[in-house]
Amino acid sequence: MPAYVGVIKIISIGSSSIFNIGDVNLMYPVSTSKTFAGAGSFNTGDGLAVYNQQSVMHVNDSDVQDQVISRNL
Repeated sequence: MPAYVGVIKIISIGSSSIFNIGDVNLMYPVSTSKTFAGAGSFNTGDGLAVYNQQSVMHVNDSDVQDQVISRNL
């Protein structure tokens, strides 16, 4: 059933978001990401003390594509 839509103001849309106005059958957001992090990177909490004296992270990522999104259904 058709609808009349008034003024729309879009501030931002994220990388795996969908913005739709109107009828839709299937919405399928897809995204991939890769994260490299060294020692003590994802620690959370109150009063956290992390001591990494000599933390070195070497990343050798020689492949071209890791997670290929071949089609968006």
